[in-house]
Amino acid sequence: MLSLDLLYQAAFALKDVARNTDLIRAPRMFPNDEVYLKTENLQLTGSFKLRGAYNKIARLSEEERAKGVVACSAGNHSQGVALAAQRAGLSAVICIPEGAPISKVEATRSYGAEVVLVPGVYDDAYERALKIANETGRTLIHPFDDDDVIAGQGTIGLEILNQLSSVDAVIVPVGGGGLISGIAFAIKSLKPSCKVYGVQAAGAPSMVEALKKGKREALSNAASLADGIAVKMPGEKTFEYCRKYVDEIVTVTDDEIASAILTLMEQQKLVSEGAGATPVAALLAGKIDIKGKKTVCLISGGNIDVTILSRVITRGLMMQSRLVELEIEVFDRPKQLSQVSQLVADLGANVFNVEHDRKTDSIDLKHCILRLGLETRDRAHIDEVVTAIREHGWRCKEL
Repeated sequence: MLSLDLLYQAAFALKDVARNTDLIRAPRMFPNDEVYLKTENLQLTGSFKLRGAYNKIARLSEEERAKGVVACSAGNHSQGVALAAQRAGLSAVICIPEGAPISKVEATRSYGAEVVLVPGVYDDAYERALKIANETGRTLIHPFDDDDVIAGQGTIGLEILNQLSSVDAVIVPVGGGGLISGIAFAIKSLKPSCKVYGVQAAGAPSMVEALKKGKREALSNAASLADGIAVKMPGEKTFEYCRKYVDEIVTVTDDEIASAILTLMEQQKLVSEGAGATPVAALLAGKIDIKGKKTVCLISGGNIDVTILSRVITRGLMMQSRLVELEIEVFDRPKQLSQVSQLVADLGANVFNVEHDRKTDSIDLKHCILRLGLETRDRAHIDEVVTAIREHGWRCKEL
């Protein structure tokens, strides 16, 4: 069972390994509220996972240490276990689904772990890890449903209380529940008046559903931009800890997550992965009431796949009404494109993409379609542009 003593022991074990990450005020993002960001995206390996993995490894017996460890992950847990094992001088085998991003596979290898690529998905890799543990005697480092791992993650709660003793609310990403279990236990044990909120992806609301039904059930599907918390079923231990210590868990959409990632980059110069941005997404979407509260958002990780970053930014810009695609029907004759472009320019919008298509559903065969990609300021600006185009006599719709 968790105890404060276990958390303090974890903090001692981690003192020369994990960074005491900064707590940064975010007035540009939240000018009317006192919101701070706990920057675990700047932790070693780029996420909080090192804490729990190292604490678990630090508590192994000499016999267990001699046999080494095994873990399964397609993301942050694999890197956390690999680095923790390297720091402790242990052998580590990490099972990773074959389709995982090359960058994450190579990052895990760079910390000295043996990587086993397993055909299939996460469940297949997990089964291989279990088989290796049974055959070799290696200790399986579970990503969340283990008290030693949870205690390691709970050291973040101790740090938050040391950095901001007057904190009123802490908002934490939730996947399997290990992170919020540790933090909520620390916060509620030392400052019961402080609220602890969780945030899950709408495409993978496993803990939300479990708490609602009063029992754990596996989701049929778990898919989200926040792949780090796309977990089909929460842990047995973490479910009980969340029932006891967490005040509320809300969900956010992928569009809201993308907008939060973009806002963190622009306003705070912080790179966050999807899971790490969920607390900010919940606040920006108004899903948690923090009026008058000193609030901490945990940015749990920054290991976003750079190959999808441009798409995430584009999606975030569209969510914030700063990009829009318009389809405009005009006469197929000279100067029509220049007239449309001039009208758009006069209203302060910028054209970044143009398509001309003579195939149209219009009865009038003299018409053609212009598809324009525009950079705009906000929703009101888009409405202004669309209204002006229609007033000029052209048909116009948003795509």
